[in-house]
Amino acid sequence: MDQLPDSTSRGHTRTRSAVKATRPRSSTKGPLDADEIPLASPLSPQQAAPQGMFSVQHQQQQQQQQQQQQGGQSLRSPGPSSPHPRSAAQSPVPKRVLPPPPPKDFSYLLRPEIYHPLTPLNIPPSFRNSAKQPSPDTPIPDLLARGHFRAAAIAATQTLTAGGVDPTDYVRIFELLYTRLASLTLIDATALAAQEVKALEDLNSAFYVDETTGEHLVPWALRVLNVRLQAMGFGDPRRAVMSYYDLAREARAQLADATSRHDNSAKELWKDRLADIGIKVAGALVEMDDLTGAAHHLASLKDSEDGKMTMSKALLWLHLGDADAARRCVAHKSGEAAEKIVMALCDMADGEYEAALERWRELGEDLDDEMIGVNTAVCLLYVGRMQEGKDMLEGLVDTGRSSHTLLFNLTTMYELCTERARTLKVRLSEKVAALEETPDGWEKTNGDFKL
Repeated sequence: MDQLPDSTSRGHTRTRSAVKATRPRSSTKGPLDADEIPLASPLSPQQAAPQGMFSVQHQQQQQQQQQQQQGGQSLRSPGPSSPHPRSAAQSPVPKRVLPPPPPKDFSYLLRPEIYHPLTPLNIPPSFRNSAKQPSPDTPIPDLLARGHFRAAAIAATQTLTAGGVDPTDYVRIFELLYTRLASLTLIDATALAAQEVKALEDLNSAFYVDETTGEHLVPWALRVLNVRLQAMGFGDPRRAVMSYYDLAREARAQLADATSRHDNSAKELWKDRLADIGIKVAGALVEMDDLTGAAHHLASLKDSEDGKMTMSKALLWLHLGDADAARRCVAHKSGEAAEKIVMALCDMADGEYEAALERWRELGEDLDDEMIGVNTAVCLLYVGRMQEGKDMLEGLVDTGRSSHTLLFNLTTMYELCTERARTLKVRLSEKVAALEETPDGWEKTNGDFKL
């Protein structure tokens, strides 16, 4: 045996302490950890035991205890089961059915003080006293079909403000409001429409969106008309450009959705609406006197297959004074008639009235169109054949044509031909009042005859 060291020779020695099993520090995890399962059962005390120096002995004791318990349980008969067994799977939580949102109140659009009275003083007596004037109880669709736009505007206001419209019936309210505003623009009362449209305020507000479907409650036609009228009413032309771009963004989203659904009818509808918004943006830039911006915008627009976009771009280029750009728009792109029309207009813009006259006469042989006849008469005026031009315009009136452009040019020729122009203007108003009613508009104003 080895001898123990002499305690006297070693001096003071330290008594050894007993070895103790230490529990390692467990790691802490939270619900944002990648391997955390929030709904898992917590570990049992046996599973959570530390793996120290006594872990093997501890596991053997556990196994013996489990075997004894299983043996004892096998000798005993099972006890009665619970009358109400508890299912391991949790019962589904019933979905909470939200009540439908309350209907929106549009009574602020039914106030009489919003709408201005329409005076008949700017209507020639031949129309005011005509037997064709409709009765007050004529339905609005009949008024529109017969071209009585002033009466339709008045009837729409009376229906809105008489108390017979449900304030929550937004479909009826917006239909009447569009009739009112559109009719005012057709009777040369756009200034009044620009004041009345302010009652709509911001159509981009969430108030005008259906909370269930997400669709806009205001019809597209009224939203487009609202853009220009509010820009005029608030004296902010830039407002129109920004609002048109908001509509264009929505149109592109709807077009993409229709394309994904393979809905061809909706696809064509939104393509036409998007193209129309593009032209209106150019028109708004022209009204802002931003001719350079309008030109760049027109150049960025894609031509449509039906040629409508091409004609619109060509006419706007003419409005900007660039006849060469208008010619390039229609060169080998539009139909034969459309190309000839634009070429004739370009000749007139360049002062080439003899060449333009030949083009208009050639077109008149194939097409019976009022626009062709009016431009032919204007060319006759500029080449010194005013009497022939006046007779052509009067012939158009005799055939039932009565557009503002036709009447304005004819009354201008009366002023150039004779000193009895006012008598001829009054006689012309009587002739037009005797014409049949058409959806293009029957009743005229003093401005149409320069009275």
